[in-house]
Amino acid sequence: MEAEIEMRNGYLSQAAERRLMLFSGRGYPELAEKIADRLDIHLGEVELRQFANGEMYARYLESIRGSDVFIVQSLCDPVNQNLMELLIMIDAAKRASAANIVAVIPWYAYSRQDRKTKPREPITARLVANMIQTAGADRVMTMDLHVGQIEGFFNFPVDHLTAMHTFVDYYIDQGFKGAGDAVVVAPDTGEVKQAKLLADHLGLPWAILSKTRRGPGESEITHVIGEVEGRRAILIDDIIATGGTLCNAAERLIREGATEIYAAATHGEFSGSAYERLEESVIREIVVTDTLPLKADRPTSKIRTLTIAPILANTIRNVFLGESVSAVFMGENQLF
Repeated sequence: MEAEIEMRNGYLSQAAERRLMLFSGRGYPELAEKIADRLDIHLGEVELRQFANGEMYARYLESIRGSDVFIVQSLCDPVNQNLMELLIMIDAAKRASAANIVAVIPWYAYSRQDRKTKPREPITARLVANMIQTAGADRVMTMDLHVGQIEGFFNFPVDHLTAMHTFVDYYIDQGFKGAGDAVVVAPDTGEVKQAKLLADHLGLPWAILSKTRRGPGESEITHVIGEVEGRRAILIDDIIATGGTLCNAAERLIREGATEIYAAATHGEFSGSAYERLEESVIREIVVTDTLPLKADRPTSKIRTLTIAPILANTIRNVFLGESVSAVFMGENQLF
């Protein structure tokens, strides 16, 4: 009898073991594969398809009952299709009795619509947060939100990760640390904090460009605050969209006496004619992370991509094990 109880308890203990399961939407499956490789697990099987009328469908092809389900979906082009697919995958996981559902969203679309600047405008970043929460997610994991206050749009934990240490490591490897002929430049006042952080860890001075925005993707640099003459400049931003702001900033820095222009941004959206514009610009190199895939058949000779898969994989592991997320960034450079 005691042996039978012990055996039964053993089965119950095994049944109670939590499982980490990783699934990918169709937004950026290549990144999900990299994350799975880092975690030494296989991507879970899920059927994703679109009906003739455009409606999306998702069905998990294996049991996820009682599992911690992580759904990787970058909200890249086509944005609305990928967003809807994510919501449906979350709902399907909830109805399949997943214990916890974490939406891993490297690029959070609509993040630039975070406040009202004119009458009768929406706050779409909040709307997207509401939809993700209503669908049934328990947590969101994302990279370098356009503005940090978007975290407050959610009523559950948000792991707001940063690619800054990736850029620090890269530019140290490129010989920029402590270089007497280099400067970090914020292309607008919104990026001052990031520029100062990068400059501090590279041991470089920093400068600011003041701009006036005429419309979406259209801006004019009015002032340069700081010393850039005779220096190699690193422009640091969170998003490269049409590339207009970046190209205008680079041209102004050259006119101010900068010798070479480099650029870095977490999210390479590259919309419209951005690829061609950047290819023809005075910028020597553009460094982005792989939160978004590069578009095929576009000029990319100046673009270098750094992977954030290790950051996401380590964060997923720590969240699953109930360990500190900030510990992921407590490496050699001690950024935080």
